[in-house]
Amino acid sequence: MTGAVIAIAIVLIIVGGMTASLVAYFRLQRHRADAEAMASYRKLAEEAVARQAAVDTQLGEISERVEAVENLLRSVD
Repeated sequence: MTGAVIAIAIVLIIVGGMTASLVAYFRLQRHRADAEAMASYRKLAEEAVARQAAVDTQLGEISERVEAVENLLRSVD
């Protein structure tokens, strides 16, 4: 009976080790997927900031043009 208990204990230890390894592997895969998603979000945010800077530049140019037109119209009066 002692031999059977030792055999069952060894099998349980092996199965427990395999289970722990599988859980760790799938957690690692989930972490990698999250890291990839965060990298794509970061890239998207950087693109949005660059586009916003371009829009700000264009808005500044348009404001200057409108001001020039207003000055021209005031000088006509």
